[in-house]
Amino acid sequence: MPHHTPLIATIVGGLVLAFIFGTLAHRLKMPPLIGYLVAGIAIGPFTPGFVGDADLAQELAEIGVILLMFGVGLHFSLKDLLSVKNIAIPGAVAQIAIATLLGMGLSWLLGWPFGEGFLFGLALSVASTVVLLKALQERRLVETQRGRIAVGWLIVEDIAMVLALVLIPALSGILGGKGEALSGNAVLLTLGLTLGKVVAFVAVMLIVGRRVIPWILERIADTGSRELFRLAVLAIALGFALGSAYVFGVSFALGAFFAGMILSESELSHRAAEESLPLRDAFSVLFFVSVGMLFDPSILVREPLLVLATVLIIVVGK
Repeated sequence: MPHHTPLIATIVGGLVLAFIFGTLAHRLKMPPLIGYLVAGIAIGPFTPGFVGDADLAQELAEIGVILLMFGVGLHFSLKDLLSVKNIAIPGAVAQIAIATLLGMGLSWLLGWPFGEGFLFGLALSVASTVVLLKALQERRLVETQRGRIAVGWLIVEDIAMVLALVLIPALSGILGGKGEALSGNAVLLTLGLTLGKVVAFVAVMLIVGRRVIPWILERIADTGSRELFRLAVLAIALGFALGSAYVFGVSFALGAFFAGMILSESELSHRAAEESLPLRDAFSVLFFVSVGMLFDPSILVREPLLVLATVLIIVVGK
């Protein structure tokens, strides 16, 4: 295989193996995404044979997350989001706290330093947006009350992780890292700036985006070109996700979700959802493949009890 085509090789290898293992999983009465994960393991660096480019796979996976969250936003509205705030906000915050403490408890039993235990618990406290949304979509639960609560819960988690990713470097000295411990005022300033960016992001999307996004699609729809309309949908999803991340520091997923949610108020939202569906499905497959590439199967042999304890924290504790 030519070594100068890592992008093509990674996409083709991932999709072909995902198709093979996904079909096999379906035949065995299991969700196809299990086959996609196995495909990722097969082309990952921890198994023999062809190894895909993990960095490229991660970037392709981000496109899948963007398109999936944009699609979910198209079936959501600001009213739907606000209707579940009394459950999603306290529920997500409590769940993050409990899962983090459980992870820290396990790390304490293992003798890990406080900082490592805190980061381990924090990592366990976050649900996979793509996995949960995929399961909800397969069961057609996204637009139900339970689905709205789950999506609202994920948005709260996403915002919490934005704050965590900003504060962790600032607190690295306290957590036992190599960085210098910042003063309380510096940490509060960092927190305030991050919250200000999140508020500014929401305000810009609701004030500016609500006018710009539907206007663009309506102008493109008037041209009668299906190709341009499809391209406009992709440009809005990817462009607003990337712009939100660079300008406001929020995640790609959050930017794409808000873009889709604003577009949901337009009469063209159903058409936009249909046009983006094929690419959304293809790139979401690559997301699962990229996750599989991170998995080292030997850990099941080397640390079976720790893996089991971690699974119990996620399945039972969370």
